[in-house]
Amino acid sequence: MLQYSSAIVASVVVIVGIVAFLWQRRIGLGSRVGPYKLEEVIGEGGMGVVYRASHKHLRRPTAIKLLPRDRTSQLSIARFRREVENTSQLSHPNTIAIYDYGHAWNGAFYYAMEHLIGLTLQQVVEKHGRLGPDRAVYILTQVCGSLQEAHDRGLVHRDIKPSNIFLCERGGLYDFVKVLDFGVAKEIDQDYGFQTRPGVLVGTPAYAAPEMIRGAVVDRRSDLYALGAVAYYFLTGEPAFGGGSTVETLQQHLDLKPRAPTGALGPLEGLVMDCLAKSPGDRPQTAHEVIDRMGALGLSGWGPKQARDWWSRRAPFDSRADVVPDEAG
Repeated sequence: MLQYSSAIVASVVVIVGIVAFLWQRRIGLGSRVGPYKLEEVIGEGGMGVVYRASHKHLRRPTAIKLLPRDRTSQLSIARFRREVENTSQLSHPNTIAIYDYGHAWNGAFYYAMEHLIGLTLQQVVEKHGRLGPDRAVYILTQVCGSLQEAHDRGLVHRDIKPSNIFLCERGGLYDFVKVLDFGVAKEIDQDYGFQTRPGVLVGTPAYAAPEMIRGAVVDRRSDLYALGAVAYYFLTGEPAFGGGSTVETLQQHLDLKPRAPTGALGPLEGLVMDCLAKSPGDRPQTAHEVIDRMGALGLSGWGPKQARDWWSRRAPFDSRADVVPDEAG
C-alpha cells in the first residue's frame, strides 16, 4: 500500500510540475487561443499584445488582443473587461467590432476583434501632412456617427485622439473610419453625466476637456471637445495645446483659447472653436449637431473616389501592412 501511495504522490508532483510549467510559459506564435491560431505580432503596448490570427473554421480576418498573465493586475483586468463589454454593445460600422472574448489555456485574457489594415489619423498627418477641410468633414462625419451611438447608449469615450481614429478599407470604401479603444469609456447618466475625481485624469492630456482636468461633471460634450482638438490637429498639423510639460498643457486647456495659423482651419474654424469652448454649454451639444453643421458648410470635394485615389498613390494596402496603434496599449 505504501508503494502505491508513493507512486501516486510522485505522479501528482509530476503533473503539478507540468501544469506549473505550462502556466508560466508564454503564449507565442503558432499557439492556439480558443479557436484562434496566433500568426504574427502586429502591435504591443502596456495593455497587451495584438496578433494577427486565423479562426479554426472561419476565414474572416481576425486580430487577437492578449493580456499576458505577467502584466495582469486588478486594474488592467478591469479595463480589459470594460473595453470588451463597452465595445461589444456598439454596432455602428465606424466602431471597431468585437467578435469573441475568453481565457487562453494558460489563464491569459484575450478578445478577438476585426483585423484592420491602414493608418491612424496620427500616422496620416505625420507621414503625409495636414488634411484639407473637405476630407476632414468626410472623416469627422464618420467619427461623429460612432460617437453618437455610444452617447445614445450612455457611454462617453473619454480618449478621443488621432491615434484612436483609424482609417482603413472596408468593402471597397477607403478612408473608412474605425474608432478604437473604448477601454476607458464610462457609463453616464444621460441628463447629469458623471463626476470625475479631482487629480485623476483619464485620457490623453493634449485632448482632455477642461471639466476632465478640473474633476467636474463629464458627459458626451467632453468627447466633442476632444473631437475639436483632433480636428484642429489634422487641419493645422499641430496640437491646439502643447505646453513644455503635461502640467502646462493641462493649464492651457483651462485658460487659453487656441490660435490657429491664419486660414488653416478654413470654413471649419467656427465649428472647431465652438467644440473647443471651455464651458460644455457653449459647445455643440450632440454629435448629430456637429454633423448637421458640417453639412451646412457644403464641403463635398472629398468622397469615395478621392479617398481611393489618395490611398492608391500614397499608401497602397498590403496584406501584411497591419497597423494596430494604441489598441495594444
